[in-house]
Amino acid sequence: MRIEDRLMSIQDFILTVRREYTGKPLDEASVHRDPFQQLELWLKEAIESQVLEPNALILATASAQGITSIRAVLLRGFDRRGLVFYTNYASRKAKEIAENPRVSGLLFWPELNRQVRIEGVAERTTDEESDAYFRTRPRESQIAAWISHQSEVIESRRALEEAFAKAEESFRGNEVPRPPFWGGYRLVPTSFEFWQGRENRLHDRILYLKDGPTWEIKRLAP
Repeated sequence: MRIEDRLMSIQDFILTVRREYTGKPLDEASVHRDPFQQLELWLKEAIESQVLEPNALILATASAQGITSIRAVLLRGFDRRGLVFYTNYASRKAKEIAENPRVSGLLFWPELNRQVRIEGVAERTTDEESDAYFRTRPRESQIAAWISHQSEVIESRRALEEAFAKAEESFRGNEVPRPPFWGGYRLVPTSFEFWQGRENRLHDRILYLKDGPTWEIKRLAP
């Protein structure tokens, strides 16, 4: 079979996929006035429903030239200051945040027909916050943070594993400190959008917009 035929078969399959979205109603009157409380409620329900990776946060960044990139990170905590994730400060995402701190994130729970979009500005967490989280990581992950030059081209898998073994030996018997080039970011939101799939594609979309110290709530068309 030619590759063109295989691609057409995949496209034909996609066109035949049909599903109905169902979910509890989501409206302006029933949601929390505070989007962080609404996020906490939905995240708890995602965890209780045992969805796969409920804290997987799809993070989009852009360079100063407007070149975009996207990847999944893990949401490691949030409060009313924002949503926190951790990474290498020399990674592509970190370099783009340094050039353009405006970012957006997406939490997607297909099992619940739900998603949450967050837009805002990314800023570094304090060293104390990064140190505290780093101490909770498995020792192997702590060592890996030291030897991974994230987003850079490397010679081979073998070279990576050899670097890990050498670092593992050098830290033997000692606590692994946090690398100075590794730490957290806080996504400080300016807007949230909560999306609930509904029948006949008449989905519920509730938008929170930052208005000084309060949040303005609006409904969007599906």
